[in-house]
Amino acid sequence: MENNSKAKRFFTEEEKRRIEETTRDVESRTIGEVAVMVVGCSNQYIEAEILGGIFLGGIISLIITALYFNSSVWSFIPVSFILFFPSRFLFRKFPVLKTSFTGFRRKEETVRQRAVRAFHEKGLYKTRKNTGVLFFISILERKVWVLADKGIHKRIEQETLNKFAITVSQGIKEGRACDSLCDAIREAGELLVKHFPATPGDTDELSNKVMTE
Repeated sequence: MENNSKAKRFFTEEEKRRIEETTRDVESRTIGEVAVMVVGCSNQYIEAEILGGIFLGGIISLIITALYFNSSVWSFIPVSFILFFPSRFLFRKFPVLKTSFTGFRRKEETVRQRAVRAFHEKGLYKTRKNTGVLFFISILERKVWVLADKGIHKRIEQETLNKFAITVSQGIKEGRACDSLCDAIREAGELLVKHFPATPGDTDELSNKVMTE
């Protein structure tokens, strides 16, 4: 619930309208379909929660035993065990703490997998010409993934899509998430218009609203 709330607040209502308008404008000139999704996190990272609990509990236990138990290992072990539980709860309560115990590759792959899952769960693969494009933003990991259907990949490589993701990521770091996302959608739109121009009878197959979860 908390993660979903963060995702809903990531863009203001005005920014959401701007993103929808940008998406609608792009789609008016191409058969491509653009979707945007924001999630609070891509994984609960239980292993980081446990490691964090062990680390923090151990540090606090070390201080306590040094101050009150003459650094006795027989006191350190039970105190560490007891403190593990509230320490782990702290990491669960404040997920951002987990990022220090989660490797770059782990976060990168987790966000990619979550984007793929969202692509299928939200039905983006169901467009008639397989031309769906998803801009996926995961807040906790501060990562963006741009995923396209097989119809797009015939003309546009993943490396190009990754450049759009970098544009959005950099914008988020600079505090201009909406502007950078709209810019990336327009840039992607130019490629879609070039390779997949609009055809007579083309319809808007996907919602232009920012999806959250």
